[in-house]
Amino acid sequence: MCNEDKFVFLISGKPLSMAIKYYAAIVNLLFMKLNVPNQLTIIRILLTPLFVILIISENTSYQRIAGIIFLIASLTDWYDGYFARRFHLTSRWGQFMDPLADKVLVSSALLVFAYLNLAFWWMVLIIIIRDFLVTFLRSFAMYIGKPIITSFIAKWKTFLQMAYIFLILIYINIPSLPELRIEQLNRPYLAWSNILLLLLVIMTTISGIHYVVVNRSHLFELFRRLINLLNRT
Repeated sequence: MCNEDKFVFLISGKPLSMAIKYYAAIVNLLFMKLNVPNQLTIIRILLTPLFVILIISENTSYQRIAGIIFLIASLTDWYDGYFARRFHLTSRWGQFMDPLADKVLVSSALLVFAYLNLAFWWMVLIIIIRDFLVTFLRSFAMYIGKPIITSFIAKWKTFLQMAYIFLILIYINIPSLPELRIEQLNRPYLAWSNILLLLLVIMTTISGIHYVVVNRSHLFELFRRLINLLNRT
């Protein structure tokens, strides 16, 4: 059985039926206890593995569906924030899970691009490590009651990151366009996709350093608590 046949079996046979039932059970359980913004956050998390499975199939039809799924998942990020602000439905759970769900979705897309050889692994890993470290720092700051305000450069980094992902998804779904896979390029670092990704790495690094410098007091507090915790054990 070839890889594509295995993939068709996976999405058309018993594994798909079991996955749907599993997802439905989780959704029913969580939606009974969560407000609308948090429900949208959960939807974004649940859509992420579905996006990954479809995009790595390298089947044009499935990859188009994956692009639509990523768009829907991205829209849930905007709508959960809108509902939370409009109807005063903010919660500590949502404040923690919403940025985490964003990072899981975006990181999954970047990892898939690296897996498909459309991006350099070292660039992708720098972005992902920085994003999760900053998310952890923001969560800790929120926990101690001193939330971090998103910097101007971080907002531009997020915009560029989403633009990069959507451009690659569009490119993937137009087979007639020139090849972007690294092994097929004579000078891969000069490809527009990798130039854009390199710019994103630079902005990611700068914004990460900015977060650390501006919020160093939070880091000192975090280290102090960790040391105290270790001394107790």
